[in-house]
Amino acid sequence: MATVTSSDGTTIAYSTTGSGPALIIVDGALCHRGFGPAQQLADALAPNFTVYTYDRRGRGESGAGNTPYDVAREVEDIAALIEAAGGRAHLFGMSSGGTLVAEAVHRGVAVDRYAIYESPMVVDGTRTPMAPDFPERVRRAVDEGRRGDAVKLFMRYVGTPGLVIALMRVMPPWRKLKSVAHTLPNDISVVGEFQNGAAPAADRWSGAKAPGLVIAGGKSPEYLRNAQTVLADALPDAELAVLPGQTHMVKAAVTAPVLVDFLGR
Repeated sequence: MATVTSSDGTTIAYSTTGSGPALIIVDGALCHRGFGPAQQLADALAPNFTVYTYDRRGRGESGAGNTPYDVAREVEDIAALIEAAGGRAHLFGMSSGGTLVAEAVHRGVAVDRYAIYESPMVVDGTRTPMAPDFPERVRRAVDEGRRGDAVKLFMRYVGTPGLVIALMRVMPPWRKLKSVAHTLPNDISVVGEFQNGAAPAADRWSGAKAPGLVIAGGKSPEYLRNAQTVLADALPDAELAVLPGQTHMVKAAVTAPVLVDFLGR
């Protein structure tokens, strides 16, 4: 493990593996270096890239943040990692991490190419928009120490069946999910503006000048697939790839070859 210091003084922990051009993986909600798909993906990409996995602020071994949360602070965290990587890097973000990657590229971080796996947006009538009180309900659960309730609220919102949630609550991973439940309001801040059932403004990511790839799972819900089409159209220099048979769960064996092909151009 190594660390970098972000602009506001927050310590960000990261690990590297492999050799080649730098590639930074940005996790989605509730995931970090010790939990989630990033490590398997890093191992699959290591023959082609120097892969950086890191704990987003407030998770794992990274600091909670020395200033109030703002999406801009997470963009600064990515910028600090890029500096540690030599001043330029590729980016790959999953779920809300993909939304964060789009924001970072839009705000001008030094990226060569970037890829996004299913940014969780609701851009049409194929899914009910986020309820106006949902962010406050999650935050209140966190503030009152009801971490399990916060995770349950979030999982219900993203469409996890109730039976699956009930089973997860008695399984070992539930403890890991609860350990980072306090960061759920941060992820909601990242994606919240894209949960209202309307397509973002055409120029929302006009600053994203680098070549990009937006990936959708062919078996993902219709609203997610539609959102990736909208996102790929809105990003100034991006293309869309649909992976047959895939869902919102990133599988390294399927996703890594797509990233190697695109990022290696």
